[in-house]
Amino acid sequence: MASSQLTASSISTRSVASFEGLRPSSVQFHSARHVRIGNPARRSFKALIVKAATVVAPKYTAIKPLGDRVLVKIKEAEEKTQSGILLPSSAQTKPQGGEVVAVGEGKTLGKNQVEISVKPGAQVVYSKYAGTEVDFNGEKHLVLKDDDIVGILETDDIKDLKPLNDRVLIKIEKAEEKTSGGLYLTEATKEKPSFGTVVAVGPGLVDEEGNRKPLTVASGNTVLYSKYAGNDFKGKDGFEYITLRSSDVMAVLS
Repeated sequence: MASSQLTASSISTRSVASFEGLRPSSVQFHSARHVRIGNPARRSFKALIVKAATVVAPKYTAIKPLGDRVLVKIKEAEEKTQSGILLPSSAQTKPQGGEVVAVGEGKTLGKNQVEISVKPGAQVVYSKYAGTEVDFNGEKHLVLKDDDIVGILETDDIKDLKPLNDRVLIKIEKAEEKTSGGLYLTEATKEKPSFGTVVAVGPGLVDEEGNRKPLTVASGNTVLYSKYAGNDFKGKDGFEYITLRSSDVMAVLS
C-alpha cells in the first residue's frame, strides 16, 4: 500500500493564522480512506479563522441589487448586556437586522410587476440564515431576497415589528414550570411551547393577478405552530417572540 508524507513545508499558511501542534512528520496518508495523525494530544488548531463575507474591492463605489434583491447594512452586534456587562465575541448574538441601503426593481409574477416591499432607509429584520454577506466600504452588508425580510422594526423592541408579506409575529406562551404532579421543572427540562398569541400579521402574498391574499390568522388569535419553524427573539418585556410564515401556523385554538 502506498504511503505519502505531508510536511509543514508543503502547506500554504498565507490564509491560516497558525496550526499549533502540527509537526512536520505528524500526518501520514496511507490511502484515500485512512488518515493517521501522530501525537493526538497536540493536534489543536488555534487561531484558525474562516471569513465568510465576500470583500468588495475599493475601486467599486456602489452595489445595485437586481430583481427582487435587497442590500442591507447589517446592524452591529451588541457588545454589552442590558446591565452593562461586556460580552466576549463568542457570546455576542449575531444581528438579524439592519438598514436597507438599496433595492432591486422587483419581480414579475404572471403578467404583473411586484415591487420590493421595503424602501431605502427602512430598518428591517431578516431571516437568520438568509442572503450573502458582503464587506463593502469597510462595513458588513447583506444581499438577500425581498422574501427573506421578515418585517420592519423602527424601534429596538421586537414586539413593535411590522411583519411583511405572509409573516406572522407571535408572543410565545411561557413554558410550564411544574409537572402535572406538582414538581418544579428546571430550565433544562422545560419543554418549549409551540403555541402563543398572534401580535401582528403581514398583508399577505401577491397572487399572479396582482392581488394581495389576506392571511387566515389575525392579531389576538391563539395559535399552534410548527415546532421548528421561524426565528426566535427576546422582547424587552421578558417574553419570547417568534416570527414565521403563515403556512407554519397549524391551527387556531379557542
